[in-house]
Amino acid sequence: MANSKLLSPYTIKDTVFRNRIVVSPMCQYSSADGFATDWHLVHLGSRATGGAGLIMQEATAVSPEGRITYGDLGIWKEEHIPKLRQIVRFLHDHGAKAGIQLAHAGRKASCKKPWNGGAQIPAEQENGWTTVSVGREPFREGQEAPVALDEAGIQRVIADFVQATRRAKAVGYDVVEVHAAHGYLLHQFLSPLTNRRTDAYGGSFENRIRLVLEITAAVKQEWGAGKPLFVRISATDWTDGGWNIEDSIQLAGRLKALGVDLIDTSSGGNVPHARIPAEPGYQTDFADRIRNEAGIATGAVGLITSPQQAEDILKTGKADLIFLARESLRNPNFPLYAAFALGDTVAWPQQYERAQPGMHFYQADAQEG
Repeated sequence: MANSKLLSPYTIKDTVFRNRIVVSPMCQYSSADGFATDWHLVHLGSRATGGAGLIMQEATAVSPEGRITYGDLGIWKEEHIPKLRQIVRFLHDHGAKAGIQLAHAGRKASCKKPWNGGAQIPAEQENGWTTVSVGREPFREGQEAPVALDEAGIQRVIADFVQATRRAKAVGYDVVEVHAAHGYLLHQFLSPLTNRRTDAYGGSFENRIRLVLEITAAVKQEWGAGKPLFVRISATDWTDGGWNIEDSIQLAGRLKALGVDLIDTSSGGNVPHARIPAEPGYQTDFADRIRNEAGIATGAVGLITSPQQAEDILKTGKADLIFLARESLRNPNFPLYAAFALGDTVAWPQQYERAQPGMHFYQADAQEG
């Protein structure tokens, strides 16, 4: 039995996570034609051996045009399944649950990899394509205008999410997360800063949340009632007149009614030049309000870097899970370190047991070398 909240098990439906540490979905930009590679196996697998309870695979495109960059992971065809299945099997073999974030980048698609500058690639150039969005306004001034989705296009996007969910079931994931944050397609529909439509998908709050609700309901039906379903949202645009925390609380309540189990609570990304006060735990209060006002479990993410900080968030009832992003990149073994820092115990991989803090050299290494 764990002494800390952070290292204690957490249960959603019939799924038991060994602790409350989640590796947040983080793009690796290391795919070709959407295929996972050995990089993904090692990257995600090392966080499983490092002790995380749940490992969320990076934003995985439901269609080729839904990728942020040409190096993004995808799940839009059957051929993607075998390598993903190998990765999930490894995560399970080492005690972690496996999640997939289903995503469509909308107008923020067709970009170079970040280490090559991240600029959008025009459709006629190599590795570029025509983007789609809620309207015709590009993300940045000077970029090509996206194609505004018509009713048929919206229905194709919904169908793409459903087919991606079907493939996720075939792979064997434990959790599916719908990505409706960070200025990507679904967030573009949510926010009045980007959604200026005059049809059933624009204008009022009810109309702007319509696509997120329709996709979530369709994904839920395909995914089934037995396994966890998350939705990631940006709780605020950090911009006057934009999507805000009160909107997020209302949306969270509607998502709960559809059977969503947890809101992965992030923020920003929808418009350039938003003023974001990035400081330790700067998004935690949003998770707190959604959890306690909408009555749904939340995950906290954003500059959470220490075990005690994470423990305090959980103990004060501000969130149910801790999503680690960059800190997990810096330290794949964060859960093992957290147990030591919090005076707790966790099972180490047998191959690493001799490296546990306090293990004496002569106990572990006398017969080596």
